[in-house]
Amino acid sequence: MGYDQTSMNIVGKVADVGSNPTSIPEDKSDILSTMRHRFQMAMSAYSESREDELDDLRFMAGSPDNGWQWPADVLATRGAVQGQTINARPCLTINKLPQHVKQVTNEQRQNRPSGKVIPADDKGDVEVAEIFEGMVRHIEYMSDSDVVYDTACENQVTYGEGYFRILTEYCYDNSFDQDLRLGRIRNAFSVYMDPMIQDPAGQDAEWCFISQDIEKDEYERQFPNAAPITSIMSQGVGDDSLSQWINENTIRIVEYFYYTHTPTKLNLYPGNQAFFANSPEDKQMKDHGLKPIKTRTVDVKKVMWMKSNGYEVLEEQEWAGKWIPVIRVIGNEFEVDGRIYVSGLVRNAKDAQRMYNYWVSQEAEMLALAPKAPFIGYGGQFEGYEQQWKTANTTNWPYLEVNPDVTDGMGATLPLPQRAPPPLAQTGLIQAKMGASDDIKSTTGQYDSSLGATSNERSGKAILAREKQGDVGTFHYGDNLTKAIRFATRQLIDLIPKIYDTERIARIVGVDGEVSMAKINPDQPEPVKKIVDEQGIVIEKVYNPSVGVYDVVATTGPGYMTKRQEAMEAMAQILQGNPELWKVAGDLFVKNMDWPGAQEMSKRLAKTIDPKLLSDTDEDPALQAAQQQIEAMGKEMEGMHSMLQNVGHSIEMQDLERKDFEAQIKLFDAETKRLSAVQASMSPEQIQDIVMGTVHGMMVNGDLVTEMQRDTSMDMQEEDQKEAQMEQPMQPQGQPMPPQGAMPEQMPPQGMPPQ
Repeated sequence: MGYDQTSMNIVGKVADVGSNPTSIPEDKSDILSTMRHRFQMAMSAYSESREDELDDLRFMAGSPDNGWQWPADVLATRGAVQGQTINARPCLTINKLPQHVKQVTNEQRQNRPSGKVIPADDKGDVEVAEIFEGMVRHIEYMSDSDVVYDTACENQVTYGEGYFRILTEYCYDNSFDQDLRLGRIRNAFSVYMDPMIQDPAGQDAEWCFISQDIEKDEYERQFPNAAPITSIMSQGVGDDSLSQWINENTIRIVEYFYYTHTPTKLNLYPGNQAFFANSPEDKQMKDHGLKPIKTRTVDVKKVMWMKSNGYEVLEEQEWAGKWIPVIRVIGNEFEVDGRIYVSGLVRNAKDAQRMYNYWVSQEAEMLALAPKAPFIGYGGQFEGYEQQWKTANTTNWPYLEVNPDVTDGMGATLPLPQRAPPPLAQTGLIQAKMGASDDIKSTTGQYDSSLGATSNERSGKAILAREKQGDVGTFHYGDNLTKAIRFATRQLIDLIPKIYDTERIARIVGVDGEVSMAKINPDQPEPVKKIVDEQGIVIEKVYNPSVGVYDVVATTGPGYMTKRQEAMEAMAQILQGNPELWKVAGDLFVKNMDWPGAQEMSKRLAKTIDPKLLSDTDEDPALQAAQQQIEAMGKEMEGMHSMLQNVGHSIEMQDLERKDFEAQIKLFDAETKRLSAVQASMSPEQIQDIVMGTVHGMMVNGDLVTEMQRDTSMDMQEEDQKEAQMEQPMQPQGQPMPPQGAMPEQMPPQGMPPQ
């Protein structure tokens, strides 16, 4: 590179390989030179703003003990003179700013922003998005993210900028599996981010530094293979920038994140398939005789990480993500004449706070220097009682006496002694103090209603509306924190498939804090694989977070516990007005309670509710009715199908019986023909012998007797029916027939007259 005006390249080469500069790799020398140049540029760009930010931090931390809210020259004139404090003037500090800062930061603690993962292409899956959210919550839980976010928010509101980072660490000492973590950056002044960024969260930063000053003994312990410090210092004589890295007792170590850019051609093949040139997929397409439809040049970026002392690469590796894992939380940001100026809530309220301190001190001084209110009386009234009256301000005398013989010229007794009115603060001083207090409110954008002061509003809606007006003035702080958390969640979604790259069981944390486990398999082709048993019931799900594209939207609102309390209060009011709802929603009401056994009671109540109400279907009633009709028609069709099957079986049986009957007829016909043939060849005597043998067999078996009895019974029944018909008289024509079932009149015996 052409940039080397202070021999930094030579010093870097000596630090890396000793006194032989020709053996250092040229690319590493260029990286170190670029790193030092960027660090110097960042310090210069942020120098003026960082001085003001540091003063804001000191001012907000001011107290009566340190006097940081009073200018040094004012303190010098109001303090002791030549070591004597007899003429010193009060310098009181009534710091109102922490209340205004906490008003903003505590609002963020009550309504923490969070990221919601959504599928961004056709390969993404909603269930995998929920797994992503659960894994992010687990990472936040294990990282104490509330401390991470709160620290960044405190710095943002106080002096204008806060930072936090994303780290990787091994799960256990005996494992190569890694986990993601969120890291707290307490000192935001240790971060130097690319000053050319446009995104408030630093998403477009090209490079970033995180610096740390450590003692030389600690440096030698952590990096025993590094070049000696003395060699760097000896080679850096005359180098002004050397003092930025090495001091008398400390040495500066920086973590340097930066991008490497590699122009690469991207080829588009039929079927909308795009591959980088010379990649295995691209070579396979060309081997099949396919030619690219379109070609364009893509800037392929990689994030690199380096730890350096400024002149030597101590550690380096490639970062797995596609963004620099340092997230910025910005307050107020201005660019004036090419320089960046950052501020928070304190900056514009400093003068109003100084004026308030001054007027309070002035009031105290005036009242302290004013003479004490004396007793005023006539001469001779105190004679003989001087000691009591002299100590009346310090001693609690039960009574005070005066001489009653003091009279005026007319002989009348003079009035008793009276105390003079005490000194009062001037009206103008009190108004000035009140004006300074109001100025603090106006410069911070927070007024009486936001600070909890009562006003004319009485209804809850009116009070909330008034408080909301005060929140508008500081809304941008919470909005910038939301953008930062959204960017951090987006980075975690990008890193999870790359860090969790082996088959494992991941811990999932739900919105309500419930912990569950999910099986991750990055080798399966589908995003969700369902494993079912023999009955088709899903017994396990396996997820692959690397399939599909996902994005993040940010949401802000109360935490889960706050929402649960609000839900319980609202449901209590609803159930109180309509107790019948206990039968359909009593389990939900008990579930939101915190007393022991509430969850078990909720489960028992759920068993008493109609299963249809507990189903997860949210269908239209008309659609549900149509489905019920379809189910009824389906059952009816099944019945008809069963009937058809029965009819079919009946026809088959009839066909079989018919065939069996025909076979019997054929068999009987054949037997008849056989008997005829046999009869033709037999004599009458042989036939008679056969008939007699048959009759004898039937008589022995009883078949002949039974058949004869049955024939006789049938003949007798036929004869009785014929006689009854003959005995019944004929009905004359035109006479009505007796009703059916009526008994005919009995005829008298022969020779007897009719009755």
